[in-house]
Amino acid sequence: MRRRKTRREQKEFLYGLLFAMPWIIGFLAFSVYPLCSSLYYSFTKFNAVTTPQWVGLDNFRDIFSDPLIWKSLRNTLFMAFVSTPVNLMVALLLACIVVKSFRGRGLVRTAFFLPSVIPMVAATMVWIWMFDPTYGYINNVLGFFGISGPSWLLDSRYTKWALVLMGTWNTGTTMLVCMAALQSVPLSYYESAEIDGAGAVKRFFYITLPCVAHVIVYQAILSIINAFQYFQQVYIIVTANAGVRGGSAAGGPENSILMYPLYIFHNAFTYLKMGKASAMAWLLFIVVAVLTVIMTKVTKKVTEDAGGE
Repeated sequence: MRRRKTRREQKEFLYGLLFAMPWIIGFLAFSVYPLCSSLYYSFTKFNAVTTPQWVGLDNFRDIFSDPLIWKSLRNTLFMAFVSTPVNLMVALLLACIVVKSFRGRGLVRTAFFLPSVIPMVAATMVWIWMFDPTYGYINNVLGFFGISGPSWLLDSRYTKWALVLMGTWNTGTTMLVCMAALQSVPLSYYESAEIDGAGAVKRFFYITLPCVAHVIVYQAILSIINAFQYFQQVYIIVTANAGVRGGSAAGGPENSILMYPLYIFHNAFTYLKMGKASAMAWLLFIVVAVLTVIMTKVTKKVTEDAGGE
């Protein structure tokens, strides 16, 4: 039989509920209500001005018949499954460097982590300048070695690779996580391997990687989820190029950097197709949810194979 709450316990519960009420109201107003509204709007024709008209599954049919949807998905998948491994390798390499003891290690750690705290808008504008085919530092450095640099942000063959290069600069947070994982590897493992004659390369692949594999896969899951929300950088790039060079603000040269979230934004606020944008958002939610489940199972498998916890 459940014990009845005393008057004091009931009062404490009401006080706790009262203090939590601002958060609860904010959560319901700014999270639950927009979520439910977007689900409803995904089945309507709605432009944020007129009354929504119920159209059933027409928005979802329109999604699968829109060629730009597939273009934006391919671009987003490129960032998810090409940029993510590159960024993880760079972060792990930097972590392996700063985890060692040497003079000035704190300064080096700060230098590697500093890009992560720079505002994204300011950092992207600096990268736009660095990618300039005439005055940018990147092409100037390549020219020093006799290499003619490409028009990074104006040539559809190089635009996505420019974004990958930008991503490698902002791996400070992942580096710290990898560094913490490396510091948790027992030193006795390395000592035993050295006694057996294992070199640095073998120690890395047979001790370091298996011990931090679960952390790397977890970071990969977060990076892939973030890649499916890749918006701010490409929006700044295409808007800046449109303003300076008179180009299109849709998705860069030949829509080569038209990411899925950017196309959602254009449908919602440029074309005023709120219903279609809501349907696209829910499709993105389903895709990310499925990928998360798959990669969670992969994480569990990797951890079991590595003998981790």
